[in-house]
Amino acid sequence: MSEQRLHLRVNGQAYELTIPADRFLLDVLRDDLELLGTKEACDEGECGACTVLVDGRAVDSCIFLALQADGADVRTVEGLAVAGQLDPLQRAFIDEGAVQCGYCTAGMLMSAKALLDENPDPDESQIRAALEGNLCRCTGYDAIIRAVKAASGGRS
Repeated sequence: MSEQRLHLRVNGQAYELTIPADRFLLDVLRDDLELLGTKEACDEGECGACTVLVDGRAVDSCIFLALQADGADVRTVEGLAVAGQLDPLQRAFIDEGAVQCGYCTAGMLMSAKALLDENPDPDESQIRAALEGNLCRCTGYDAIIRAVKAASGGRS
C-alpha cells in the first residue's frame, strides 16, 4: 500500500504525517498523535465510541479514512476543555450523572457537541436523533439526554 502525506489540524495544532492510504483516522489519532480519549471499540462504525468532529461534523473515526481528513480541522474529546476549563457539555455530563463506566463518554460528548454547535437549543427528539449512533450500556440514556439539554441552556 502506498504512503501518502496527510495534513490536518487536531485540536488546533497542525500535523503533517506520512501514512498508508488505507489507515483510519482513529489509528492516526491514537497511535501517531497519542490522543487516547477517542476510544476503539467495534471497528465497524456501529457504537460511536470513536466519534470525533471533522470540520464540525461528527464521524466514526474507526471507519473514516484518515486521508479523508486531509486539510481538515479535527476535534477530539481532548480539545473540548479550554485553558483547563471544562466545556459546559463536559460539566453537564458530570452534574447530571451521565458518566458511568466512561467508555462511551467521549463519543457521546463529541456527537452532542456537533449537535449543540449546529443547534444551540435542541429539543429531546433532536438530541435523541443526534445520539442514535452512540451506544451506552450503563446509563439508559436519560442522564445523557438531561446533560445535553442542560448544556444547551434549556431545562425542558
